[in-house]
Amino acid sequence: MKTLRQIPCGKTARVSKLHGEGPVKRRIMDMGITKGVDVFVRKVAPLGDPVEVTVRGYELSLRKADAEMIEVE
Repeated sequence: MKTLRQIPCGKTARVSKLHGEGPVKRRIMDMGITKGVDVFVRKVAPLGDPVEVTVRGYELSLRKADAEMIEVE
């Protein structure tokens, strides 16, 4: 199992599953991160938090904890 946090800068990954529950999962889905969508990792901050990604044509910053809940392939 690979999470979005493990994807290096400049790579694209496809979301295969969302972990987490309730409001946390809902918030991630509201940001446009759903199963089957491609996520491009733009930048990772020096300490790994936050991770900047491009999803559905817009830029997004994710906390490390949120990125770990997004399983990719």
